[in-house]
Amino acid sequence: MYVFVTGASGYIGGSVAARLIQAGHTVTGLIRDQAKAEDLARLGCRPVVGTLDDPAVLTEQARRADGVVNAASSDHRGAVEALIAALAGSGKPLIHTSGSSIVGVGADGEASGKTFGEDILDADSAWEPDHPIRKARLAIDRLVLSAAEKDVRSAVLCNSLIYGPGRGLGRDSVLIAALVHQARSGGVVRHVGSGGNIWSNVHIDDMADLYLLALEKTPAGTFYFVENGEESFAAMTGAIARSLGLPGPRPWDPDSPDNVWDPQFARHALGSNSRVRGTRTRDLLGWRPRHRSITDWLTDL
Repeated sequence: MYVFVTGASGYIGGSVAARLIQAGHTVTGLIRDQAKAEDLARLGCRPVVGTLDDPAVLTEQARRADGVVNAASSDHRGAVEALIAALAGSGKPLIHTSGSSIVGVGADGEASGKTFGEDILDADSAWEPDHPIRKARLAIDRLVLSAAEKDVRSAVLCNSLIYGPGRGLGRDSVLIAALVHQARSGGVVRHVGSGGNIWSNVHIDDMADLYLLALEKTPAGTFYFVENGEESFAAMTGAIARSLGLPGPRPWDPDSPDNVWDPQFARHALGSNSRVRGTRTRDLLGWRPRHRSITDWLTDL
């Protein structure tokens, strides 16, 4: 299969591209930075320099490909519209990347036993986010799913907290990198509030395996939560403290003078709960993740 991957120099897109190449597929990757083109080519991915604001580039590459993975941004509606238009009537797969922050609740680092009226969400749960950014992202997810009506074999992979080393040019998970950067900068490991808030999580290699399965097997118009377990931020930061030999973890107020995180990022990402179940990935695609414990991985950083 010839696959066009956006965000090919990033953490998710780069890891997906590497997995597809490993499986014997031919991959063309969209990157913004010409300087990274040779690095990407050395990994076996044919680089195409451009951005999500280049509909002509997106259209040309999508039409050439046997399938498309959009891993550059979950929030760029124009790019999604261009990819859907390019693939309409083809029956080709379009795999779009979303994130489980869309179901996030709470912002103070405390555990929340209820998420939209249910303990834990699965792909069939009825829910509507209340934050404007989450609403806009969900609207894009639904646009992708509706592409099935245009004979596009579309799917949304809604990733939970991803951990593990990236297999392409992008090496670091956003949330984990933020926690580790703060710890190294401040000399003590912190979490928002008590750190009792919980996120589902998935290892980057297991996630990449799922993208491969989705390209090959997904039914059209299917939404998947991507997870293989869950953990509290207190447990994760505790593992980071052990790994780095630093004191902590300690509670932290996003409004404190020593803030190294953007307060909105701290509250709505590091301080929220995002608990989901990915039963559909197992039932429909036969996904069998191999990695289970984020804390074991963090302890060995």
